[in-house]
Order: sequence, then structure tokens, then C-alpha cells
Amino acid sequence: MSECMQIIADYGLRSIGIGEKLLPKTDFTLCKQVVLIGSGLLWNIYFGVLSLLIGFFIATGLALAKASTRPWLRKPAEAFIFVFRGSPLFIQFFMAYEMLVLLPRAGIDVFGITIATNWLTRAWAGALIVLILNTAAYSAQIFYGALMSVPKGDLEAADAYGMTGWRLFRRIVWPTMLRLAWPAYTNEAIFLFHATTLVFFSSFPAFQQKGDALYYASYFAGQTFNPFVAYPIVAGYFILLTLCLTGLFGVVNRRLNRHIPDAAGRIRYRPQLIR
Repeated sequence: MSECMQIIADYGLRSIGIGEKLLPKTDFTLCKQVVLIGSGLLWNIYFGVLSLLIGFFIATGLALAKASTRPWLRKPAEAFIFVFRGSPLFIQFFMAYEMLVLLPRAGIDVFGITIATNWLTRAWAGALIVLILNTAAYSAQIFYGALMSVPKGDLEAADAYGMTGWRLFRRIVWPTMLRLAWPAYTNEAIFLFHATTLVFFSSFPAFQQKGDALYYASYFAGQTFNPFVAYPIVAGYFILLTLCLTGLFGVVNRRLNRHIPDAAGRIRYRPQLIR
């Protein structure tokens, strides 16, 4: 037990630069694999949380733009959603990296000020941008469908009370849209966290061996020639992460449906075989 506690102290935060600088070369114990892979999971959580937070607001704007009657708003939103939903995420990673490495190494001059660009080719930034845009497109389509399903009776009642513009959207349209979209959005959130493992296969490098969970699992599998320990550990971590997400989103779902009797039930995770 004391040896495992020392391993946690040495490698528990290694993926973010705290602790041992070098990866272990011998004595690949189960504790060491669990701790290092768990350390890498911090990056998967980083990618997933920030992508969801930023992508949520972008998706809301895209859904409203797609529902707009103005072509200059609707057409770009439709094109964005179509491109990112129609192309594989791995190809998006590859294309984004190839475009970002073409930026000048010295940076871009804007009004005499040099803006650095080399940080965009790092996984923590470039891969995050791709994940944000990808989940924004999928979430926007979910929100758009919910937006089109807002009962007209609710809108007519709000109009009778004199609600218009921002007040109508904030009090009626947006809460109803979220309530209708939340179960599907929960599945999108879970799928996004699973998709963060693709960062390992993308062209974005892991700076100073600060990789995600799959990065360390691949390292252990290569060193021990036994993939049946490291990869199941990754799967176990993501199963726990899925349970946490389902519980958290279930709390929000009950909050959104608190005014509807017997409607605030538990969200059930339904795996999507085809996205």
C-alpha cells in the first residue's frame, strides 16, 4: 500500500507536468498503470469539459441562426453544421493540424503587433478547437430540432402576456428548447468524452509526453506486449466517467422538468451505434 501511495505521489499528476519527468522503464505494476492512465484522463476531462462549455453556446447561436428567416444567417449556419456533421472527426483533426502548421512560425502581424501562432499546433489548443467545432455542429442540430418542436401554444400564450424579443426567448423558448433537447444532448456529451481518445491518433503532438489516457495505455501496451491490462483500464475509467456524466446531466434534466409532474425521470444512456 505504501508503495502504491508513493506511485500516486510520483505519477498522479504527471500528465500536467507535476511529479516524475520520465516515464517508468521497468516494473510495470498494476498500480503504476492505473495511476498513470488516470493521470492522462485529466486531459480527456479537460478536452471534454471545455468543448462542452464553449460548444454549448456556439451551438445555441447556430441553432438560432439556422432557424432564422434571414438567408445571410441561415445559409452559413447550415453549411457549418453540414460540413462538421458530414465529415469524420479524425479527418477534421488531420486537416486542422495541416492548416495550422502552415501558419508562419514567427507569428502573424496585426496592426504592428506580432501574434504567436505556434501554440495552435499543440494538442491542448488545436485539438480542443476541433472538438469545440465538432460538438457545436452536432449540438446545434439537436437544439434546432428542439427549437422547431417548441409548442406553438406556449408561444401564443407568451404573446398574449406581451412577451417579445429577448424576454420571450429567455423565459419561454430557451428553457423549452433545452428541456426537449436534453436527453439527446446527454448522449452527445457522452459521445464527445469518448471521442477525446481520438486526440491520441491525431497529428497534434503530446508536448513533453504529457498525453491523455490512451497515450499512457499505448505506452504500457508497447512496453509489456500485453494490451489486455492497459486498455481495459482505460475502458474502466471511461465507464466511470460515463456514469458521472449521466448522473450530472440527470440532475439538470430534473431541474429543467421540475414543473412537469412525472416528467423529470432519470436519463438513460442509449449508446449510438451510428452517429
